[in-house]
Order: sequence, then C-alpha cells, then structure tokens
Amino acid sequence: MPSKKSPAAQPAHPGAPSSPSPADTRRRVLVVDDHPFMRAGLAQLIDKQPDLRVCGEAGDPAAALQWVSRSPVDLVLSDITMPGRSGIEFIKDLLALQPKLAILVVSMHDETLYAERVLRAGGRGYIMKEAGGEALLAAIRQVLSGGISVSAQMSAKILESMSGKKPRGSSSPIETLSDREFEVFQLIGEGKSTKDIAQQLGLSSKTVDVHRGHIKEKLDLKDNTAVVRHAVRWVETQRTV
Repeated sequence: MPSKKSPAAQPAHPGAPSSPSPADTRRRVLVVDDHPFMRAGLAQLIDKQPDLRVCGEAGDPAAALQWVSRSPVDLVLSDITMPGRSGIEFIKDLLALQPKLAILVVSMHDETLYAERVLRAGGRGYIMKEAGGEALLAAIRQVLSGGISVSAQMSAKILESMSGKKPRGSSSPIETLSDREFEVFQLIGEGKSTKDIAQQLGLSSKTVDVHRGHIKEKLDLKDNTAVVRHAVRWVETQRTV
C-alpha cells in the first residue's frame, strides 16, 4: 500500500482503463514532476501524438518507483529536482528495477551542471524545459529509438571532455563535485542539517561531514559557514532560473 507521504502514481486519465487495448502500439510514457500543472501540460502534449501515450503520472520518485515496479513503461520523463529523493539517485533506482528503461530528464536547471551527471547515472537524455514542445517530442523519440539526446552545446562539451581536453566554457567549480558531494551541497543549500542529510541520503553523519569537507576544499571555501552561505546562494539562484 502506498504511504500517505508518497501517493501512488495515477493513470493519465482517471477512470480510463489502466491497460491499453491489444491494438494500441503507442509507446508508454510515465510523467514524473511535482508540479501538477507541468504534468498536465506534458501529458496533453504527448497524448496528441500518434505514436506515444501517457500511461501514468507521478508527483514524486516514490510513487514513480511503485508505478514502474507494477506496470509496463517504455520511457520515464522526469524532472531532476523533486521532494524525497535526489534526481540522480532516482535514475539509479529506476534502472535497478528495469535496467533497460529509457529515462529522459526535462528540467529548468542548467544542463552544464546536470546533463553529464544524468548520463553517468544511466539516463538517456537531458532537455531544458525552455526548449519547447517540438524539441521535447524529438528528444523522447530519440531516446526511445535507443539514442542519447542532449543539446548540441552539451554534446560538444561531453566529446571534448572524453577527448581529454578542457571543455570550452567550463567555469563552475561546482562541476568538480562528485554526484554525492553535489547532492550534499544541494541539501545544505536547502537548509538541511547534517542529521537530516544523513537520513535522507542513507548515510552516517560522519560520512556527510566528510563530504562537506571535500566540498569546502573543492570550492575553496574558508569554513563550514562559508559552505552553507555559498550553498544557500546557489540554491536560491537555481530557483530563479
């Protein structure tokens, strides 16, 4: 039974059959976003396509994982920042359930900080919400066909990185943080205590403190107070993107 904190994902159209007819060959998309209006908009766009259909919607990672564990899904279309679970860890959780599941992240956050992390975690693409409907549909089809979808700029950066060159335009020290350090940094910026971070990420408080120390060194910050100040400022900047 789903918990009160994590309501089960809902069918795309309440009251409609949960399973497609045998003749329905459209690819099944699960939409995951904590904003109902965003989910509704994405569902409307996708359901108009002759080859795609939204099989369900989820407002948080826990509900999405319940859905994927019980119902067939071809692609998960998900935001990267949602309550209850890091987006990177969420991708890994999904792939633990279905190793071949296609995952496309659609987010308002800067792809230079997130896209490469998404791909390393096993996601198949990253697209900014500002890209528009046609670009999103093209990305969905690209990922469903077995490809990877990122912007041309991000693709060039990744290729340069793989070739051993320093990517042009690489500027943020935050990019040097590991995925786990990046998660800790975000949670510090959200005002979480060491105990809260440890509980949310399933770590010991001592391990969180070790990550905090690495963040301080990599970002060249004077002390823990400076880490908190920098993290809070960064989180606030991301919210206004």
